[in-house]
Amino acid sequence: MRSAESWFSEYGESHRNRVNQLIHKVAVPAIYFSIAGLLWALPQMSWMQPYAWLNWATLILVLVMVFYATLGLRFFVALLLFSLACVAAIAWLAVETALLWQLSLAIFIVAWVLQFVGHKIEGVKPSFFKDILFLLVGPAWVFDGLWRAIKG
Repeated sequence: MRSAESWFSEYGESHRNRVNQLIHKVAVPAIYFSIAGLLWALPQMSWMQPYAWLNWATLILVLVMVFYATLGLRFFVALLLFSLACVAAIAWLAVETALLWQLSLAIFIVAWVLQFVGHKIEGVKPSFFKDILFLLVGPAWVFDGLWRAIKG
C-alpha cells in the first residue's frame, strides 16, 4: 500500500502552478460534493428503503473512507468530517428542493471545466489519466494543504 506522501509527491508533479493549485482547492471539494449529491439522487434499492440515510451516496462514501483510512488517521478524520458535512448539506437540499441532481450535475460540470482549465494553465494532463485512484487522492491532497497551512 502506498503512503500518503508517495501519493502526494506524484500528484504534486502535475499541480505546481499556483493558479492550478487554487483552482483545485475549490474545484476538488466541489466535485466531491457534487458526486455525493448525484449518488444521493439515485433511487434507493428496495433493501435500502427502510433506512432514510442508506442510499448510494452513503454506501459509496463508506467504501471511500476505507481508502482514506489507508492514508492515515488524519486523512480519514478530515475526509470523514467533510463527507458528513456534504451528506448533511445534501440531505437538507434533497428535502428543500427537487433539484438536487440538477444542482449536483451543474456543480460537477463547472468544477470539472475549472479543473481542466487549471491543467491547461499547468501544461500537464490530470493525474487520474495515469491512475484512477488519483481521483481519491485529490481531496486528501487539498485537506493536507489545509492541514499544513493551519499547522504552520
